[in-house]
Amino acid sequence: MKAAPTATLTSFPNRWLPYLLLAPQLAITCVFFVWPAFKALSGAFYQSNPFGLGSYFVGLGNFTALFADPAYLHAIGITLVYSLSTTVLSMGMGLFLAVLTEDLVAGHTFFRTLFIWPYAVAPAIAGALWLFAFAPQIGPATDLLAALGIQWNYALNGTQALLLIISLTAWQQIAYNFLFFTAGLQGIPDALLEAASLDGASYMRRFFGIVFPLLAPTTFFLLIMNITYVFFDTFGVISIVTQGGPSNATQTLVYKVYQDGFQNLNLGSAAAQSIILMLLVGLLTLFQFRYLDRQIHYQ
Repeated sequence: MKAAPTATLTSFPNRWLPYLLLAPQLAITCVFFVWPAFKALSGAFYQSNPFGLGSYFVGLGNFTALFADPAYLHAIGITLVYSLSTTVLSMGMGLFLAVLTEDLVAGHTFFRTLFIWPYAVAPAIAGALWLFAFAPQIGPATDLLAALGIQWNYALNGTQALLLIISLTAWQQIAYNFLFFTAGLQGIPDALLEAASLDGASYMRRFFGIVFPLLAPTTFFLLIMNITYVFFDTFGVISIVTQGGPSNATQTLVYKVYQDGFQNLNLGSAAAQSIILMLLVGLLTLFQFRYLDRQIHYQ
């Protein structure tokens, strides 16, 4: 009878070698993450001269000024509408396409590859493509909408501009959600669905009674990732397509940080906004883990 193999531990001949190997990554983290975060946190309590002639301590003045500013409150509302609409639309379509391709007998690999393509397009490139397609008067999509009796000009209509960036962001995120929902569907045992089918359960009954509850961990993960993506990673889309307009109709929190900090040179207000944005996403994630996670049943 052979003895069970014993686990071996890897040891470094030099005690400083592990730290040397970690040094490049730690340096990048400190330079591009830790140091900017520290500067933003400290700068939020100062008001800086736009010409770089100095700064003075204002305490919580930057924060109190923000919540008294109607433009900032408007940006919060736009961000909430934008994030919730994009998340619901992209996750709903991602789940629908994943279920649709899961039931295909032939060609499911081709369609899965086709649905993943939009995620490979960079946000700035996607914004440029949609900017051309929906350009007022000359865009092919604009001509199609005109044929349907819809007068389209997102450069003048704030509602249309917001609908455009919601549709664009959801179009890109559908592929991301599709990937995870497809993986989740493949992890559901076929025996459960077959047993329910033999018991006479309809397709909708099987989906909402078996499939969707078993996808709850995947749905919970995607909910957090989609909201975080909309809050932080959609600057390129808005910058290329609408620049926050018209009349601040698409000015989100992350784009307002850019406008106040880099265009208006109000560095103290921009730093305070970045801190609030970070806290807002952190509290939202904490709420999801604290309350929504209780409703999730993992396999």
